[in-house]
Amino acid sequence: MSPESKKLFNIIILGVAFMFMFTAFQTCGNVAQTVIRSLNSTDFHGSGYTSMAIIYGVFSASNLITPSVVAIVGPQLSMFASGLFYSMYIAVFIQPFPWSFYTASVFIGIAAAVLWTAQGNCLTINSDEHTIGRNSGIFWALLQSSLFFGNLYIYFAWQGKTQISESDRRTVFIALTVISLVGTVLFFLIRKPDPENVLGEDESSDDQDLEVNESAQNNMTKAVDAFKKSLKLCVTKEMLLLSITTAYTGLELTFFSGVYGTCIGAINKFGTEEKSLIGLSGIFIGIGEILGGSLFGLLSKNNRFGRNPVVLLGILVHFIAFYLIFLNMPADAPIAPVEGTNSSAYIRPSKEVAILCSFLLGLGDSCFNTQLLSILGFLYSEDSAPAFAIFKFVQSICAAVAFFYSNYLLLHWQLLVMVVFGFLGTISFFTVEWDAAAVVARGSDYRSI
Repeated sequence: MSPESKKLFNIIILGVAFMFMFTAFQTCGNVAQTVIRSLNSTDFHGSGYTSMAIIYGVFSASNLITPSVVAIVGPQLSMFASGLFYSMYIAVFIQPFPWSFYTASVFIGIAAAVLWTAQGNCLTINSDEHTIGRNSGIFWALLQSSLFFGNLYIYFAWQGKTQISESDRRTVFIALTVISLVGTVLFFLIRKPDPENVLGEDESSDDQDLEVNESAQNNMTKAVDAFKKSLKLCVTKEMLLLSITTAYTGLELTFFSGVYGTCIGAINKFGTEEKSLIGLSGIFIGIGEILGGSLFGLLSKNNRFGRNPVVLLGILVHFIAFYLIFLNMPADAPIAPVEGTNSSAYIRPSKEVAILCSFLLGLGDSCFNTQLLSILGFLYSEDSAPAFAIFKFVQSICAAVAFFYSNYLLLHWQLLVMVVFGFLGTISFFTVEWDAAAVVARGSDYRSI
C-alpha cells in the first residue's frame, strides 16, 4: 500500500470508528432528556441538560492537559481508552441512578477531551496542505452518518408512543452500548503513517531507534512542550479570532444535539408522533451533515475561492432555520414539563417545517465544522494537538454554558444568542481565512495581539 493510500485508509477507518461511537452517543444525547422525563416519575431524578452541562464543562477544563496526554500515549491508544468511557456512559442508561449518571458525565467529559485532541492529531498527521480539505470532508461525512442510523431506529421503535417504557429504554441502550464498543475496537486498525510523512523531514533509522530508547525523560519533555505550545497558541491573533467562530459551533451544537429534539418531543399538537419525530429530526440533521461533509470534501479539490463561501452558506442556512423555528415552535418548548406543551408560536406547529429545520441545522453545522477542521489543520500542521485542544476547549465550554441556560431560557432567547454569535463568528472566520496563506508562510512564529 502506497503512503498516500495508507493515509486515506487511516482517515476512512477514523471516520468509520467515530461513526459507530457517535451513532451510540449522539442518539443517546438526542433522546436523553426525553427518557429522563419519563424516568422522573419514578425514584430517579435528574436532568439530561445538567448532565450535558457537566460533560462539556469537564471537557473544556480537560482540554488544557490533553495535548500532553496524547503526546505521551499516542493518538491511537488515547482514542481507544476514550471510547471505553463513552461506552460506560451509554451503559448507565440501562439501569440509571442519579449518582452513576452524573459520575459517568464527569468521566466522559475527560474522555471526550482526549478523544477529540487525538482525532485532530490523527487527521493532521495523515494529511498535507493539499489533502486536509478532502480528508476533513470525508471524516465529517462519516462521523455524521451516525445521526442517521441510531435515530432511524428511534423513529420506528418509538412510533406512536407518548411515554418511554423500561423495556424500550433497556433495549435501546444495550444496543447503543454494543455499537459504541465496536467503534472503539476499530481504532486498532489505524496504521502508523510513514515516518517522513508524519514528521515532515527525513530521519535515519538510527535517529528513530534513539528516539524510541529515550523513554521516560522524552515523554515528560513532550508533555511539557505540548502544554507550553497550547498556552502560546491561545494568545495568537488567529486562534483568538477563530475562537469566536468555535464558540458559535458550541452553542449550535447544544441546540441541535440536545435542545431541538426535546422541543419537538414536547409539542402535544404533533400528536402521538411527537416522540418518534425526535428520531426523524435526528435523521434529517444527519442527512444535512452528510451532504455538507461530502459536498465540501469534493469541492475542496478545486476550490479557488477558499473556505469563506462555505462558511457564508452555513450562516445563511442557519439564519433561515432559526427564523422558521421561531415561527414554528412555542417559546416554552425547551423547558416544558413531562406532560408537554399545548402552546403555539406564530404559526400552527408543523411537522414538515420542524423536519426541514433539522436538515438546515445539520447542513449549516457541517459548513462551519468542515472549514474549521480544514483551516486548523492548514494553519497548525506542526502543532495539531495543541490547536485542536484549544478548538475543543472553546467549543465545549460554550456548549456547557448553553446546556446550562437551556434549563431556564425560553426558545426565542436561545435563538437570539445564536444569531449574535453566528454573525460575529462568521466575520472573524473571514478575517483569518483572508490572512491564512501569510500565517503559514510565517511558520511557527506565532503573532499575538
